[in-house]
Amino acid sequence: MEELAWQQFGNSVSEPSFSPYQPEILVLGGRESIEVVGESRHQDALWHIVGEHPGGPDRIRQNVIAALRPDPNNPYDEYAVDVVVTDHRVGHLSREVAADLQHAIMRLERQHGRSIALHGVIVGGGRRANGPGQLGVFLSYDPTDFGLPPAGDIATTRRTGRRSVRTGLTVAALTDRDDTRYDLSWTDGFARDSVRRIGQVRKLLETETHPIDRHFMFAQLEKDLYYCRDTFESALAEYDEACVLHDSEMDSIQPALVEKFGKVPMLETYRQMCIRQQKAKNSDSGLLWAERGIALYGSEAANGEWVADLADRATRFRRKIAEREHA
Repeated sequence: MEELAWQQFGNSVSEPSFSPYQPEILVLGGRESIEVVGESRHQDALWHIVGEHPGGPDRIRQNVIAALRPDPNNPYDEYAVDVVVTDHRVGHLSREVAADLQHAIMRLERQHGRSIALHGVIVGGGRRANGPGQLGVFLSYDPTDFGLPPAGDIATTRRTGRRSVRTGLTVAALTDRDDTRYDLSWTDGFARDSVRRIGQVRKLLETETHPIDRHFMFAQLEKDLYYCRDTFESALAEYDEACVLHDSEMDSIQPALVEKFGKVPMLETYRQMCIRQQKAKNSDSGLLWAERGIALYGSEAANGEWVADLADRATRFRRKIAEREHA
């Protein structure tokens, strides 16, 4: 566990700050990203935290310390985890992420006698053609701090007590030696730096032909490009292009995944592209990505919540499209 800081009560918005529901908090480090959901209902609080007014010309990027507040008595989700910054609720963890983390958060609270918090960033804003941009929240964490394998590839589902495949990469790596259909040895020589790793993966994709290898290469490329979105200007455009290319090969990748795992592991590309289109207020494109992901999962998703999440996003996109057409 990487303990980065002890924070006391504070209300400054110019630097990472947090006024917790306990006097002291334990701030954990990490480089894996979690997107906070439900932040669209807390825009007033987010704008208050950053000390700006919506509609300004500049995009917002402000570092914060965010507390993870478990809510096991929530009537809608017993695994709920709220996210709180400077006494303001700014959203919550998704159902899937909360199901993996809630018990671990409460265990860490008991162990350390402190609230558990993560480093985060509030981003967004600026002026758009259809109005002021919304603010979103992203957190950074280390899955191993919460009892999960690195990158959270396999986790215990708290609702069932069973282990569930997520992206499938860990399972594939563990069985790589005995399965001659693909070869994941390409992951051994990766650079630790995300920018250098992007170049390595692009080079591999030039010659690799097996769909499972290509699937995980695309997933790694997308992950690194998204991580570098503030490092170089073209990263998000390149991320979108990688997702489109990835999707163009999914008709051959999906059967290979089903053959390997018996189910379809998490297809993070579709959820993330839905999020991208939602933030861009591009409901038509978002609906296409949601429907495409649902079709690829079909009845063979390793976790039905992934399909339910896309179906919920599709419903919201259709509602926005209908509102626009009747305006």
